Amino acid sequence: MLRILSAPALLATLLAGAAFAQVAPVDDGSGNFDASVAAFAGQTEAPEVTSGVTFDEEVISGTLAHPWGLAILPEDAGYIVTERGGTLRHITRDGTMGPEINGVPDVRAIRQGGLLDVALAADFADSRAIYLTYSAREGLAASATALARATLSEDHTALTNVEELWRQTPASAIPAHFGSRVLVDDEGFVFATTGDRFTPENRELAQDPASATYGATIMLQPDHHPATLDFVDGALPGVLTYGHRNIQGLAIQPESQLVWALEHGPAGGDELNVIEPGGNYGWPRVSYGVNYNGSDVGDGEQAHAPDFIEPRYYWDPSIAPSDLIFYEGEMFPDWQGDILLGALAGQSLVRLDIDGTSVIAEERFRTGQGRVRDVDVDANGAILILIDDDPGALIRLTPAAE
Repeated sequence: MLRILSAPALLATLLAGAAFAQVAPVDDGSGNFDASVAAFAGQTEAPEVTSGVTFDEEVISGTLAHPWGLAILPEDAGYIVTERGGTLRHITRDGTMGPEINGVPDVRAIRQGGLLDVALAADFADSRAIYLTYSAREGLAASATALARATLSEDHTALTNVEELWRQTPASAIPAHFGSRVLVDDEGFVFATTGDRFTPENRELAQDPASATYGATIMLQPDHHPATLDFVDGALPGVLTYGHRNIQGLAIQPESQLVWALEHGPAGGDELNVIEPGGNYGWPRVSYGVNYNGSDVGDGEQAHAPDFIEPRYYWDPSIAPSDLIFYEGEMFPDWQGDILLGALAGQSLVRLDIDGTSVIAEERFRTGQGRVRDVDVDANGAILILIDDDPGALIRLTPAAE
């Protein structure tokens, strides 16, 4: 289950940043926040490294329509992929795509909304249960991030026993910033993320967890009830952290069992965070970016501490990060424990060299070759990425033959 980062451990990682080599960072242009000053060494612009790795690329499927989420089925049974328009697909390892899977919840597929993430239950081998996040219809024009559980048929053609477990409150007519990554740990606890629903009025609710579940991480117990938490006074059931803008990446670090999150900033200020129960991550009071019109976020304060949780890393200019995974596999042995993440605006696969909770180097691959919406690692160690486009693609990356 979730591990809380202790103060001594956090201090040690901050001090470790002082030893970073003076190597130039990735050259990705000028930042949006000219006066930005990192809170500690290594919090941004880590040294660029070149591992020398090149990929052989295999397009497993190149006919997907804005794919968003990916789940790997056990026993070489292939993959489950969501398409934002509302379709759930089964794809075999050789790329054969089955018909639309029946029984998917109704979604409001407008702009950033639709059918979003998918994850297998911890006991999938026995239960065939999966989790879906999506923008659920509410009223004539509104929608809300929702989380449902369903049973996938043995032949991968239908969902049964579909049950909505949780829904964001309040609903909003703004079809943007749904968050919507879902993560299941080995004990069956379920984590889901929400966004701030974009507008200046809506985003203020990211600082009000007692009345809204905007800009939050949510935790459900294995019995699927919102976890009863005492970390945030007066918060709505299930609220684990708040003060986020739009979390679209969530993963558990194998070595530490810490939950890490990737969050979209405005213009600049994308964040990589370690989730600390009860933590307030500062949005929209502080940011390492600026509003799209160039104005200050909040009072223009960038440093988060001591009132808010500092990100472990941030990007300016924005790369629009999507999902992340901690690499564990045999194909890329030098990358054990590193973060692989997708970039939408950056159109890249990004590797972060991780030491504890510090980013010590950054490397980018496939820049300009499509918006990487999801990243995963197959059972054999191959890297899987989803390209968010129409047509979009599911691609398998393996080490290039010498």
